[in-house]
Amino acid sequence: MYKILIVEDDAVIASSIERHIATWGCEVKCATNFQNILAEFAEFQPQLVLLDISLPFFNGYHWCNEIRKLSKVPIIFLSSASDNINIVMAMNMGGDDFIAKPFDLEVLTAKVQAVLRRAYDFVGQTGLMEHRGAILNTSDATLTYQGNKTELTKNEYKLLQTLLQNKGKVVSRETLMTKLWETDSFVDENALSVNMTRLRRKLEETGLTDFISTRKGIGYLVQ
Repeated sequence: MYKILIVEDDAVIASSIERHIATWGCEVKCATNFQNILAEFAEFQPQLVLLDISLPFFNGYHWCNEIRKLSKVPIIFLSSASDNINIVMAMNMGGDDFIAKPFDLEVLTAKVQAVLRRAYDFVGQTGLMEHRGAILNTSDATLTYQGNKTELTKNEYKLLQTLLQNKGKVVSRETLMTKLWETDSFVDENALSVNMTRLRRKLEETGLTDFISTRKGIGYLVQ
């Protein structure tokens, strides 16, 4: 089952697209937080995005550019501005197709199915984890925040991934040490502290202060 994210601020249009595409067996979600489409994208992890150009706060070109920093997921632009300039701009920004409004829902569905066939041999996953606007890409061990991408070391990535998998919960030091070194043998606890300090410093450099909290004598958590 393919997952499709609809980024359309006209509720009538969005709901009609959602109902129609859902009848073809796809899981469909309509975006609601137009100030932070990336968070919804990362949480839902769609295989295709239907993206209106005219949106509140930031236009579709902006969100296409932001999504392209994280993913190669197919993007189909929707717009009533179907002049050549907008079509060319949509393609140059990383769009895979352009559909002019008003459109026939059967034509829309046919284009969606065609793009999905071209893009996937199987249903893939985008491999993204999001929290407080920070997005961890599990495919290349990078962290993106406010448009800035930061590369993580192997240990930094393992620590952050484990904490995000358990966000809101305290992860014990023992669990983190086992995850880091994939062993039950004794490892100096100071090594964990050093790696955690490096991760926190890198998070702060990207603008994420107080992202990881310490529970003295117990472990760490993100919340």
